[in-house]
Amino acid sequence: MRTAERLRYLILAAQREGNRQLTVFLSHIGLTPAQSEALRIVADHGPLALKELGDMLVCDTGTSPSRIVDRLVAAGLVQREVGEHDRRQVRLTATAEGRERATQVQGIEDKLYDAIDGAVSAADAEVMVRVLRALTHGSPAGAALDKRLAAESEGAR
Repeated sequence: MRTAERLRYLILAAQREGNRQLTVFLSHIGLTPAQSEALRIVADHGPLALKELGDMLVCDTGTSPSRIVDRLVAAGLVQREVGEHDRRQVRLTATAEGRERATQVQGIEDKLYDAIDGAVSAADAEVMVRVLRALTHGSPAGAALDKRLAAESEGAR
């Protein structure tokens, strides 16, 4: 097996295992990984238009952002607000319950990140980040992550 092929399958295996673990932990609070990602984005960066949310989603769900949002709205975690000057402009915001659940999601994610930190040295993690950034550069998922990182750095100012 070529090194590139091993790398591809190891990345896939790590992603699937991480997603499996995340699914188990999130099931205790009634969310899927895709829903938790969307909720965290809305809670951390909202209010957002649906397109803005979609531009920051990295998850590969097979489900459109509008369906994810529909489920979050039905669960009372996100609300749609019609624009004051343009009724076609809908903004998404996290409800009080949604912000509380987003905090729970963050705690679950922190446990996953602690496990990753325990399995990989800081130096190896930096190398892996550089390699994975190179592999995702110019891709839709890489662009989504770039937008989220840019939004986080703007929020930190």
